Amino acid sequence: MALIKSVRGFTPVYGENCYFADNAVIVGDVVIGDGCSIWFNTVLRGDVNSIRVGNKVNIQDGAVLHTLYQKSVVEIGNNVSIGHNVVIHGAKICDNSLIGMGAIVLDHAVVGENSIIAAGAVVLTGTVVESGSLYAGTPAKRVKAVSPEQTREMIERIADNYLMYASWFKE
Repeated sequence: MALIKSVRGFTPVYGENCYFADNAVIVGDVVIGDGCSIWFNTVLRGDVNSIRVGNKVNIQDGAVLHTLYQKSVVEIGNNVSIGHNVVIHGAKICDNSLIGMGAIVLDHAVVGENSIIAAGAVVLTGTVVESGSLYAGTPAKRVKAVSPEQTREMIERIADNYLMYASWFKE
């Protein structure tokens, strides 16, 4: 069973139909919506500030979400996929976005709706990722627009697949 721990008077809250891997860690001021999955070795550490996760979000193996004490929060929209070994530190990820494996998104960055952050990209503090864009590199820069077809094929398909994968573990 996942480690779900209260700290500083805050207890994590989560919605319906969620899957938490056995060694996921969810601590403190964390609110998770419906239909979410938090995978193996993932840490949502809401000890120093808040983490808010929308509906139908998958946070994949080894990801870490954290904040700056009294200075930044994590906000994850709906229908978001956060890839393996991603670090989100005090940033906002808007609806229908995909954060690729090993990417780092730093404090006060905002990833706009329908966007993709490429694997290994580093989104620097305060960066605003344009909605409907693919950003890649270190530091991350806009590479191109994300078409509606790419949104359906990548962003929506991955989020839907993770609902299916999570169901396998509930049997």
